Amino acid sequence: MTIEYWPQVLTIVASNVGLWLWGRRESRADYRHLQTMIDRISSNFQKETKDFHGRLIDLETRKKLEKKQK
Repeated sequence: MTIEYWPQVLTIVASNVGLWLWGRRESRADYRHLQTMIDRISSNFQKETKDFHGRLIDLETRKKLEKKQK
């Protein structure tokens, strides 16, 4: 290669490095967004499970009380 081509080569290499770094940053942002969504869904699922379990226990205690009253 002659000296005439070095600026073009450096431009291509620099732009590829810049795009690679930008892509990594965007993928990390996407990962954080997905992790936030997963945490929110997991939290809601745990709350619903606890609520369901609490309601189930309430129903069982009511049934036991009704059987005792009869």
